[in-house]
Amino acid sequence: MSQPPSSQSSRSQPPLAPATPAPTARGLALLTPRVATSLMFFVNGLIVASWVVRIPSVRDALHLTEAQVGTAILGMAVGALLSMPLSGGWIARFGSAAVTRLFAVLFCLTLLLPFVAGNLPLLFGALALLGMTNGAMDVAMNAQGVAVERRLGRPVMSSFHAWFSLGNLSGALAGSLLLALKVGALPHALGLGLLSLVAVLLAGSSLLPRSADQPPEALTPVATGAEAPPLLDSAPARVSLSPLVLPMGLLCFLAMLGEGASGDWSGLYYRDVLKVSGGLVGLGYSALTLSMTLGRIFGDRWRGRFGDERLVVSSGLLSGAGVLLALLSRGYPLATLGYVLTGLGVANIVPVLYGAAGRAMSGQGIARVATLGYLGFLAGPPLIGYVSHALSLRAGLLVIALSLLLVSALGPLIFARLARVSAARA
Repeated sequence: MSQPPSSQSSRSQPPLAPATPAPTARGLALLTPRVATSLMFFVNGLIVASWVVRIPSVRDALHLTEAQVGTAILGMAVGALLSMPLSGGWIARFGSAAVTRLFAVLFCLTLLLPFVAGNLPLLFGALALLGMTNGAMDVAMNAQGVAVERRLGRPVMSSFHAWFSLGNLSGALAGSLLLALKVGALPHALGLGLLSLVAVLLAGSSLLPRSADQPPEALTPVATGAEAPPLLDSAPARVSLSPLVLPMGLLCFLAMLGEGASGDWSGLYYRDVLKVSGGLVGLGYSALTLSMTLGRIFGDRWRGRFGDERLVVSSGLLSGAGVLLALLSRGYPLATLGYVLTGLGVANIVPVLYGAAGRAMSGQGIARVATLGYLGFLAGPPLIGYVSHALSLRAGLLVIALSLLLVSALGPLIFARLARVSAARA
């Protein structure tokens, strides 16, 4: 159980007062909303990892070059960037539960498309559709997570992202086992897609209804017989002009650049700079992934104790210091410790920012902040590649450290702005 927030953290994290219980379809609900949302996050991570593990199989089947593989994978990013900004409007109109249910089902079904594509253009299109369904599901399930957190009255967002990480690990392990057993890519995708489909259909009936997407004050009539005020999400202009979208999006961009690039470049750093070989090449990535999962498991307790601002600032410092430790090391033991610290640091920055965006700006806020943050995943690898080509790989990876340390430096300014805007609206 998380300790109650201290008075010092109250400015950066408004109290999470439970909302008035809303009606749910008890005849169909088999899980609690928290368990159902956790299952959605787990399935999302499972499917993403299952595709990643099979990229070499698809490359070999279509006889693609490395450059063509990169072009195909870009399709998934393009699809996500198309659907993420739109998903906020869909959530406002239909509710986060309905959007999560729809795109979770579509995500399970579109997993099959890359494995039946017969050439590069079809593969690009298949991955674009996969990315579109993934992007919309990502935003919607995070919006549902904010609703669950509000209903429970305590921090739980980090635990949802921990379930995504566990799904990612499970997908990678299951995919590796099936590869070892020489199970084909299409049977793998078909079997996992069907299991995932059953899971999301089971979870979908237990998600919170649309009314839970709004804070209690947005649903309370002004007076007896008076018409209730409009839902916050029904005013897209307010969210579009919000002074919080760009600064919070910037923090998310910097955090996701550091989170994604740390894993992408770890193998090359171990092999080319630290001169290790064999299974040790993946040691950094494994340490990063496991420590990130562990950090998310305990993240809600830390958030409840220290508050959003202090957790983001300390996480930026810890992860930036971890990258610097890895870069300054001359051998893999110290570098691996650096990656452990990096994983613990980056684990909770994005969940906290998503939760803050959802409380301040509802589903459309999450959509816009998530879209800006996702650009960090896209910008990180080429930026580090260019710097590494011009200077060195160590210099390129220094970009990651600077990005994460900037999160720590800018965090107090942006959370102070969040507090001012929230006070003005109140």
